[in-house]
Amino acid sequence: MGMVKRGEVYWVNLDPTIGTEIKKTLPALVVSPDDMNAALSRVIIAPLTSKGQPLGCRPEVRFARKSARILLDQIRPVDKSRLAGKMGEIDLAKWHPVLLEMLA
Repeated sequence: MGMVKRGEVYWVNLDPTIGTEIKKTLPALVVSPDDMNAALSRVIIAPLTSKGQPLGCRPEVRFARKSARILLDQIRPVDKSRLAGKMGEIDLAKWHPVLLEMLA
């Protein structure tokens, strides 16, 4: 796999999981910084969903011509081997300020 970049969206296989963690293969946004993505065999992702409860930590965006929520409350590291096909990108301006506010 080539360089994975912050803001890109990939299909990610999240199985196996525990408890209320999201199961299945679904789109996920790479939120980890590019220097980390280049150096490590894992990335930090946030799942995307068209469902789920609206919360301030779940920015709503248009992606692949659909309304989606970025579940920043479910960010997690995953090995790059879990990344399947690249689906596109989401502009940092639409989600990065929310992530920074959550972690401040």
